[in-house]
Amino acid sequence: MNDDTLAPPAAVEATAAPSPARPEILAPAGDAPSFLAALAAGADAIYLGLKNFSARMQAENFGLTELSRLTDLAHAENARVYVAMNTLVKPGEPAQAYRLAARLADQVRPDGLIVQDLAMLDLARQAGFEGGLFLSTLANLTHPESLIQAKKLGANRVILPRELSIDEVRMMGEACPEGLDLECFVHGALCYCVSGRCYWSSYMGGKSGLRGRCVQPCRRVYRQGGPAAMGLIRNAEREEQEQSRREQSRADIARKNRTGRGGRDERAEAFEAPRRPSGRQQAHGRVSGKEHSGRWFSCLDLSLDVLAKTLLHIPHLVSWKIEGRKKGPHYVYHVVTAYRMLRDNPGDAQARKMAEEILQMALGRPSTRARFLPQKENTIPTTPDGQTSSGLLAGKIRIEPEGGVTLKPFFELLPQDYLRVGVEDERWHATLPVTRRIPKGGNLALRLPKHKTPKAGTPVFLIDRREPELMRIVKSWQARLEKMPARQSKAVESEPRMPRGVKAKTRPDIQVRASLPQGKENRTGRNQVQGLWLSPRSAEISRTVAPRMSWWLPPVIWPEDEDPLRRAIARLWRDGARHFVCNAPWQRGLFPDQLDENADLLAGPFCNAANGAALGVLAGMGFSGAFVSPELPREDMLALPRQSPLPLGAVLSGFWPVGISRFGLLGVKPNEPFLSPMGEPFWARQYSGNIWIYPGWPLDLTSKRPELTAAGYGFFAHMQENPPASMPDMRRKSLFNWEGALL
Repeated sequence: MNDDTLAPPAAVEATAAPSPARPEILAPAGDAPSFLAALAAGADAIYLGLKNFSARMQAENFGLTELSRLTDLAHAENARVYVAMNTLVKPGEPAQAYRLAARLADQVRPDGLIVQDLAMLDLARQAGFEGGLFLSTLANLTHPESLIQAKKLGANRVILPRELSIDEVRMMGEACPEGLDLECFVHGALCYCVSGRCYWSSYMGGKSGLRGRCVQPCRRVYRQGGPAAMGLIRNAEREEQEQSRREQSRADIARKNRTGRGGRDERAEAFEAPRRPSGRQQAHGRVSGKEHSGRWFSCLDLSLDVLAKTLLHIPHLVSWKIEGRKKGPHYVYHVVTAYRMLRDNPGDAQARKMAEEILQMALGRPSTRARFLPQKENTIPTTPDGQTSSGLLAGKIRIEPEGGVTLKPFFELLPQDYLRVGVEDERWHATLPVTRRIPKGGNLALRLPKHKTPKAGTPVFLIDRREPELMRIVKSWQARLEKMPARQSKAVESEPRMPRGVKAKTRPDIQVRASLPQGKENRTGRNQVQGLWLSPRSAEISRTVAPRMSWWLPPVIWPEDEDPLRRAIARLWRDGARHFVCNAPWQRGLFPDQLDENADLLAGPFCNAANGAALGVLAGMGFSGAFVSPELPREDMLALPRQSPLPLGAVLSGFWPVGISRFGLLGVKPNEPFLSPMGEPFWARQYSGNIWIYPGWPLDLTSKRPELTAAGYGFFAHMQENPPASMPDMRRKSLFNWEGALL
């Protein structure tokens, strides 16, 4: 690592509006030093989050007064600022979100808002925000028709999913309507599950990725095979006791929360305080084969690097986005510098080589192109037996004869460098600063707490670097920032216009299945109908049966899926089918603009509807009812019908997926149980081009049905799924977040 790359970028002309020929380099910022590093590196735009409503709540984030000065500084440098308010909005939060958007518009005046929840499209405009409204990847716009629907709702930009190939990105660009821009990730962390379709962290303990609180269960080591089951049998009695203690503890905490006495919510500790099925229950299943383990779902970092030039000139694609709002100024400066070189010098081999060298120093994870090159055979961005930890490997632990812990680094370490001992998913891992210069191969004594003493050979990573030259550059920008006056905003006394609630509309329960029911499965009572996941194959059904079914669209539709699904819907519509459940708001565009009087389109549970304002948008799109987000806790779920302009339903029971992925499986066998580090069983199953990951224990709110009905819910769904034959016999059920909190 040398400081040549830290030279300030050449002066640039006043930044014009981004275009496909010269897309903006969009930098992340989780704190002020990273924001200033982005400006110093020549970023065209910077995105960041606030203390509330940000999908990166682990980042430091910004207050409005500080942000007003930073935004003025960016505008003085002809750079744009986008603020992320991209979380799920709960029933009691629309007024708070409205007031925050109004204060942003008055005090900060950013150029755009990044939003996930449909409510924000309405609330931001009501609040007087005149900048761009950008739909996040969490909003799940994954196919061409979704872009047309986004434009109709007033969005100005759509952020494309990271699972697309270059051909699919181009397809989306060519289908994009005029007046709508596209943004594409070029670098940074990847999630194994599709953005907006991951409930893993939330299902395991209430820390929702849709709320910016994900604890990254995908980064853990999982295991599959025979010895694991044997170990569970041997530990049956201990597991029974631990399960009983946890259930009692959760009940006590829920009771305290409901009565306002506070207390630490242990259920929200996710994998740190897991909901574990008893060993006796797990032992009922048989898991065959040799045990193997790995980080099967822990992705490498996306890095398009030299391939980014293929994104130039794609219609409507005006922004290259860098992920990393939890990264430091070193990462931001280097990655922005590299992608400016790649954009501005697409035909220069020397510039490409230098950019690649700079990216190697950015302290991210090992990199992948993921699915960007469709002709590549291996498009799974995981290496289960490899290293997926963030940071640059600095060396491995040595245990000295006298017991000391030392490191001989592979490269020079500088004062204020920050190290991590171990990988992120090991609960004992430790971080510590470097206090003095250590030459390559020198001796660094590591002083760690006794309970965090690592074994010999434990890897040590450089996770942040504060080069003296970079710190001098940031300090000079800090001096400029201090000269910027801070603006204050007026108190917001108005309230948003909210839709009026409607009375409940009772419907039969829906038994949702992946295949046409047979035998006993086909028997339904007077208050039940059969639901079927829609696919081109399932739509090939007799004309007499089609109108009697409730057709459920997939939670994710990829570009090549759209036309076959559109044809399947048209065929079913001709045959008299009128009851459909759309699992993204944008799927409304796959149906006729003008619906006949028999049409019955429901917004499905994967639409993540969680507040009255969002339900008002769905009503305006022509939906006749909606399933609410199953993530909601009891208080929020019971409050929602009073503010909904649509009749509401809920998922009452069945196997709710903790995640849906397009990245396939590498290491884990489908349709066989696998276990988390804490012994929770899961299984994976492929439907069409997606992997669905299920927990070993189903959601079951059946006992809460009277409360839900009294609150105003009129219909319910049951997600029927056949677990693998070797899945342990799970007698316990999940209430999801009913008794806890959605953080």
